[in-house]
Amino acid sequence: MLIKSSNLKILLLLIFSAVSSFAVNAHTHEEHTKKGWVFVNVDSEAAKAVSLFHASLKQGDAKGARKLLADDVVIFEGGIVERSADVYANHHMIADMKFLSAVDSELLEHQVHTNGDIAYSISRSKTQGKYKGKDIKSTGMESITLKNTDKGWKITHIHWSD
Repeated sequence: MLIKSSNLKILLLLIFSAVSSFAVNAHTHEEHTKKGWVFVNVDSEAAKAVSLFHASLKQGDAKGARKLLADDVVIFEGGIVERSADVYANHHMIADMKFLSAVDSELLEHQVHTNGDIAYSISRSKTQGKYKGKDIKSTGMESITLKNTDKGWKITHIHWSD
């Protein structure tokens, strides 16, 4: 099987992300906080793109959120795969914006690592509130890969899980 160079870089970053997250989980939250492992490189340009994407979703700004996605973004959530920014924008994005505007989320951990024009972001957050009459209390995990383009950092992959 032949893998394109850009896809190989993303695959390697995802593998590194998974391996490094196992190492991080071997320590307590207090150890992470003391050693500065919980929030890493959150002032980087790639991290700012991720934060702006979240803020756009929370504020119901579909155009702002869509602008941060690569056209060929692949999004994994709840066993569903969305294979482009347009598919996500016309399908699940609307539900995500409604949900996020109705609940409170607290970022527990956010780490962003960059290697040239490729970056990955891993985070955990706590979400609470009521949505569609149901009490929501969950811890979510997110992995995002990004590519630096001539139009700035673009999200190329998202994996969300609770």
